[in-house]
Amino acid sequence: MEFQIFEEICIIIGLSILILSICHKFEFPPIIGFFITGMLIGPYGIGIIDGTQELEIYSEIGIIFLLFTIGVELSLKELWEIKKSVLLGGAFQILFSTIFVLFICTQLGFELSTSIFIGFLLSLSSTAIVLGILQEKAELYSPHGRTSLSMLIFQDIVVVPMILITPLLAGASEDLTGSLLSLLLKGGAIILLVLLSARYLVPQLLYQAAKSHSRETFLLTVLFICLATATLTAAAGLSLALGAFLAGLIISESEYSHQALGNIIPFRDIFLSFFFVSIGMLLDIRYLLSEPFNIFLIAGGVILLKTFSGTFATLLLGYPLRTTLLTGFALSQVGEFSFVLSKFGMQYGLLNTGIYQVFLAVSVISMGAAPFILNFSPKAVDFLLKKTSNPKLLGGLSSTSLPTGIEEENQLEAHLIILGFGFNGRTVARVAKAAKIPYIVLEMNPEVVSCEKKKGESIIYGDGTFLPVLEHAGVKRARVLVIGISDPVATRKIVELAKRLNPRLYIIARTRFLQEMDPLYKLGADEVIPEEYETSVEIFVRLLNRYMVPKNEIEAFVSEIRADGYEMLRELSANGSNFKLIDELPGMDIHVLKTKSGSPLEGRTLADMDLRKEHGVTVLAIRRGKEIIHNPEGNTLIRAEDVCVLFGEPHYLYNVREYFEPKNELEQKKKS
Repeated sequence: MEFQIFEEICIIIGLSILILSICHKFEFPPIIGFFITGMLIGPYGIGIIDGTQELEIYSEIGIIFLLFTIGVELSLKELWEIKKSVLLGGAFQILFSTIFVLFICTQLGFELSTSIFIGFLLSLSSTAIVLGILQEKAELYSPHGRTSLSMLIFQDIVVVPMILITPLLAGASEDLTGSLLSLLLKGGAIILLVLLSARYLVPQLLYQAAKSHSRETFLLTVLFICLATATLTAAAGLSLALGAFLAGLIISESEYSHQALGNIIPFRDIFLSFFFVSIGMLLDIRYLLSEPFNIFLIAGGVILLKTFSGTFATLLLGYPLRTTLLTGFALSQVGEFSFVLSKFGMQYGLLNTGIYQVFLAVSVISMGAAPFILNFSPKAVDFLLKKTSNPKLLGGLSSTSLPTGIEEENQLEAHLIILGFGFNGRTVARVAKAAKIPYIVLEMNPEVVSCEKKKGESIIYGDGTFLPVLEHAGVKRARVLVIGISDPVATRKIVELAKRLNPRLYIIARTRFLQEMDPLYKLGADEVIPEEYETSVEIFVRLLNRYMVPKNEIEAFVSEIRADGYEMLRELSANGSNFKLIDELPGMDIHVLKTKSGSPLEGRTLADMDLRKEHGVTVLAIRRGKEIIHNPEGNTLIRAEDVCVLFGEPHYLYNVREYFEPKNELEQKKKS
């Protein structure tokens, strides 16, 4: 009997490996694999495991570590300096989702407290799924990727106050005012303790642990801080999860945060997998199969509702319609933190078994649909944009009024258009300004546009996929268009539209991956710069320099690579190269020696010593303080403390060392 838990863990891990392999093949997120594992082995499936108390404990540890890592990654400083758009966008999205759900649930006859709580549950989206897919599609730094990330960060933060509000919604205390006051006092005391600990206590603890040079000591210290803070908040009547989050914030303020995070992540992933498996075990498959139409109808309604709330919230921030719709689709699923919150709802009686089963089924369906929705969303958005003709809606609330089909007051001629004002866009703008090239920048972030306009930058707000915006930038009169955004779909649309408006326009597009090159060339791009391969080019240029390949051969090789669209890089391993690497210089070496005071070299010239003829050694350079003397001539005087770079055969270099040492030391060595 005492080995039962180990048998169950073996079953969970073994079956998870099999199911995760299948999910990976069909590009399902790992969370779905854990859900399926739980459904199969749980009491409502095959019944191999009946749901033990130990598994619930492991799940709770997974939640603690999840919130702890969120706290470490955010940090108090980042929370304090968080941008206004993040706070507003996240708050709008949570507010709209909760209000919509509240209205629907009250119309269906649910109690007010339960309706609000269900609104909380459905307002959260999956950080793990969304960020994973956006990273895979190279869209994390696109406009919709950035806005999605901002709202997800806000959701990760707001789940903590949601946990605190849950007991109040359940009426756990008859004296609501007293409970709220008590909660505020406890919260204030704990925040004060967190600030003091982050400033004085925790850095010392971590310093002493790191000073021991023991990995085990450091790991145990991090675990102690996490679990002790969680226990403290639980003892104060708050939640373990909140304590873990605060512990993460404490550690985030120290210089050891990255090491702490690296130590905890493996534990988090292991225990969190048990959490998702336990959720799957709670889902009654028979209940799902008994009313599949209603369950899928509710799931579809939730996806539409969340898409609308995310879209509306982003629209209020002033972003163009394309960005707002893509953000809405990205946030259309229920999140993993909803499961964390639902546990508290069951604990305080806000959810009954029937509602909980519907919530679990709808959540799993929405998460399973997320990869397909995110992959299909660009086509759906393009279709919707074609049905919309309102320039203000298409361009965003922050856009200026652009007359359709008419070029604006911008009268630049043969100018440069820079699309996107990230790192690449700023660099191009600086170069254009230095070279006196007239240019105009198109940017979709309203805050960036407002800030740069105050600095006198030639920048306008707008989405380059929108024809009036390109006309406003004078695309028909422009000479060059540089596209520096991180959205491959939008880049293709801009290239096609710009070339159609101005066939003579020279288009330079940046892309992250090589496979984007051919489609962009076919659409009319004149040059496509793939970051993936430019990084490789820079690496092997430095490598070849290290192996002393002649510079003219390196430059010719790089030009050849770029000229054929990087085709050579893909064939390099098979066909070899046209030059031969030099393994440094065989039989030769370079030594650096310092001239000591009183040495035979001090006060003499290189011609006096004649190191090359007499000793087979050449002086390549001399460093004298901050000055570097390259290729020193024969009349160069050697002084004490000069650092000489010598070239020659190893045995000659070894023999010449004695001339750099003081004479008295040399005499003593000879006597001994």
